[in-house]
Amino acid sequence: MSKKAILLLGQQLRDFQRDPISGISVGLIDESDIFKWQVVIMGPTDTPYEGGIFKATLHFPEDYPNNPPKMRFITKIFHPNIYKDGRVCISILHPPGDDPMMYESSSERWLPVHTPYSILVSIVCMLSEPNIESPADVDAARLLRSDKKAFNREVGKCVRDSLEDFFEE
Repeated sequence: MSKKAILLLGQQLRDFQRDPISGISVGLIDESDIFKWQVVIMGPTDTPYEGGIFKATLHFPEDYPNNPPKMRFITKIFHPNIYKDGRVCISILHPPGDDPMMYESSSERWLPVHTPYSILVSIVCMLSEPNIESPADVDAARLLRSDKKAFNREVGKCVRDSLEDFFEE
């Protein structure tokens, strides 16, 4: 394990907890493993996700910050940029370097200057403004494009379910 990664993640966790993003909390899944974070995101205001409470995980690689963490929503969420299994698909979480499919430039992908803070700001932006041009969930993107009211109804179900799940624990 990289001592640099352990020290950096410890500092970034403390920084985030001292100066959090409104509507987001983070902590360790297991106090003995700095590489696995639990994230709770309140659905952003003025979006179909408003009122929801969505749990996710951030798993950092041992060579962090050279490579990005993987983020996965544990709470079911209907979104064009989230795979049905909860994995998040946004450019800054893609490995550094050139995109083999040539959809995004290397500057849009992971850079070691990114932090959990910048990742979570990007996630809130993603929830507020889905990218339907490069979807992870094609069905969600298609529905958002063709019938926004039906899309919002599907998201509304996820919001209600997220609250039931959150308060059952």
